[in-house]
Amino acid sequence: MKFFVVHTYTGHEAKVKKLLSKLIERSELADKFGRIIVPVERVWRVKKGKKSVEERRLFPGHILVEMEPGEETFKLVSSTPGVVRLLGTQKSPSALSEEETVAVLEEMNKGQEKMTAEVPFSTGESVKITSGPFAGFIGTVDEINPERGKVRVFVTIFGRSTPIELDIIEVQTI
Repeated sequence: MKFFVVHTYTGHEAKVKKLLSKLIERSELADKFGRIIVPVERVWRVKKGKKSVEERRLFPGHILVEMEPGEETFKLVSSTPGVVRLLGTQKSPSALSEEETVAVLEEMNKGQEKMTAEVPFSTGESVKITSGPFAGFIGTVDEINPERGKVRVFVTIFGRSTPIELDIIEVQTI
């Protein structure tokens, strides 16, 4: 079995996966299909001063379907509501190579092991510290470390610029 890329309507990836799974179960071709994967990574995001974990699609509008190549399997997949087409030519969709498949699966697993933060500000931007002993101070972002969830901010204290390392949720953009 090989993985094929299926182009879907953007935002309908999970819905197409569910529909396709049901169609496969009801068909006589269930033994010709393997996994159906929506490539996602887990990201934590700061909203209104609170951390929340979200899943972000690695390839919006695309899912991976493991199946035996054949006219019946291609027809079943392409006739599923929400599917635009299989990537490749109309008569012979292209399968992912083994290296490409491994790369996508590793990227997904890496995202599960090590969540990265989606930072709402960038280096050099002015931010306000919202909690801790320096609450209310305004500083400039010097360095962002999304893996650790930390940010280094330069704050002027007693007329001197002082670096302070804070959690990403302790600062907000001005």
